[in-house]
Amino acid sequence: MTTLDIRRADERFATQLDWLDSKHSFSFGPHYDPANTGFGLLLVNNDDVVRGGTGFGTHHHRDMEIVTWVLSGALEHRDSEGNHGIIEPGQAQRMSAGSGILHSEHNASPDADVHFLQIWVPPDTRGITPGYEQNEVGDELDSGRLFRIASGKGDGAVHIHQQGAELWGGRVRAGETVDLPTDRHVHVFVARGAGTLQPGGLLATGDAARVTEPDGLSFTAGDDGAELSIWVTA
Repeated sequence: MTTLDIRRADERFATQLDWLDSKHSFSFGPHYDPANTGFGLLLVNNDDVVRGGTGFGTHHHRDMEIVTWVLSGALEHRDSEGNHGIIEPGQAQRMSAGSGILHSEHNASPDADVHFLQIWVPPDTRGITPGYEQNEVGDELDSGRLFRIASGKGDGAVHIHQQGAELWGGRVRAGETVDLPTDRHVHVFVARGAGTLQPGGLLATGDAARVTEPDGLSFTAGDDGAELSIWVTA
């Protein structure tokens, strides 16, 4: 049986510091709601704006698959495995924390904001060797179609160590309709723009729909188009 739960942008938890504006779709850090700790395998969906010249200092993760998707600006990644990358729009990045990793994330610009999504799912195998992957997806993003950004099934732009999860995304052009991928749990997040989810109704920037066992989903972008992040999980 299909269930639909619409969560509006202003209902999210918020962390606001002088250098960070972060919105959390689920319980995160000091923000805790026992009824909102994830959806399917999706545990974290953070929508972050980091000011120029600032960022997250070195910190530790373990046994988590972390995907970063930059909407605007540039984010610099460094980790204890020797990986380094500048992530910009049109690039997919995945870090596997595995048996344990230290990393930092800083705005690569001294003055302009960087806006990005950071999304976490648990791995299907604990204690793996930590890893990092970053690939170009600019052509796919420019196509106006949805595509697999991250997948545990081996056919995404980056590979996550969780066979039960995939991240789809794309920039849907104004007025165009796309069919959405489905699984037992589908989390539709409008990162930018607006449009109409069928079934579900109007979704604006920062809104999300949590759909369980859907029988077909489609999205029609509004006048300014829409950039979507869609997690499908077991």
